Amino acid sequence: MSRFSRASTPRNRILLFAVVFVGFLIFGFSENIKGPALPRMQADLRLDEFQIGLLLSFNSLGYLLACGFTGWLDRRIGLRATTLLSFGSMALSGLFIYLAATYTTLSAAYFFMYIGNGMLEIALALLAARIFIRNTGAMMNLAHFFYGLSSMFAPLIAAGLMGVELFGTELGWRGMYALMLSLSVLPMLPTLAAKLPPEEEHYEGRTPLRVFARDKTAWLIVLVLSFGVISELAVGGWLVNFLEKAYDWSTEASSGMLSAFFFCFMLARLLLGPVTDRIGYTLSLIVLSAFSGICSIAAVLVGEGGAFLFAAAGIGIAPIYPTVMALLARRYAGNSSTAITFTVTMMGIASVLGNFAIGVITDGIKHLFEDASDNRAGLIAGLQAGYIFIGLCALLCSATAIMLYRALRKRDQLI
Repeated sequence: MSRFSRASTPRNRILLFAVVFVGFLIFGFSENIKGPALPRMQADLRLDEFQIGLLLSFNSLGYLLACGFTGWLDRRIGLRATTLLSFGSMALSGLFIYLAATYTTLSAAYFFMYIGNGMLEIALALLAARIFIRNTGAMMNLAHFFYGLSSMFAPLIAAGLMGVELFGTELGWRGMYALMLSLSVLPMLPTLAAKLPPEEEHYEGRTPLRVFARDKTAWLIVLVLSFGVISELAVGGWLVNFLEKAYDWSTEASSGMLSAFFFCFMLARLLLGPVTDRIGYTLSLIVLSAFSGICSIAAVLVGEGGAFLFAAAGIGIAPIYPTVMALLARRYAGNSSTAITFTVTMMGIASVLGNFAIGVITDGIKHLFEDASDNRAGLIAGLQAGYIFIGLCALLCSATAIMLYRALRKRDQLI
């Protein structure tokens, strides 16, 4: 019996699905508990919006570095060890965040957490590409549904935990991070028990990384994913901040709106996966990202009465990442490890620049419009400009998806 046959037993498939699905649950928690925590960090450490943007962009650098070496780790020590290392790094980063007392130490701890996040994202994407060989779009969206599920509850859980008293002391954002990230230990158990299928036994042949770097279509896919992910991840970092400062919403109400965004996000990944398989991945990317961009920008322009549109934007942006992963798994079958590593690494560079740009735009517009008598007007203008940029990224995702559609149709390679 081949290693792949042993890895295909019902018991082992359950274990593999548990690794992927629970892994995405943990990933969603780690990514989206920062929404309610960032304003508390900002107050405790006296940080301005530029420093918050710098913090997020610097931490995206850790994510980027992890994306660059995780594929190499997979080839050197295997996917099991790589996955275990990523979960362990995230659990350890919670302790580092708990001990962080200054902006510098917090940045270092966040940087380490994002290394674990980057490793985990690549590892889960590689494993999903190896086991989801049928109905790839639907299964990728189902896996990422669990990310949306935990993301929906993460802001509410984080906001609640920060106020919990333990041994006479309030957990705060430090204790909340330590507690939530310690959950990363749980999916290590099925990872140890499962037999992970190697990609080489599914297909033959491997395309060198330099070949992808010369492929114009590969770069279009990078742009689509980059603009989509910048828009998606920025919501978790900036929406609560926007609602609290622009509309004077409470932390609980702001976290509730972020949870509503992820509720729409979760349902979209659960329900729209089969739709992407039916109408095609590229066409789905065009329509859905445009919808998200329009909702985000309209929410800012309409004002507080249109706040529900912030949540509605989750419907369009949610399927972007898993649909691109499905496109990569289908288009580069047998070379998905190289294709995913190249695409996500390049996307990581864009995420660094995107987070930095949001912070710069927000802080720059704030200082441009503030005056001695009314600093609040400048702050609101800056927050609005930053969030419009988030919506613009979703529209740019749609525009580059149109370019990708034309390129693939010209080659008769639409998927």
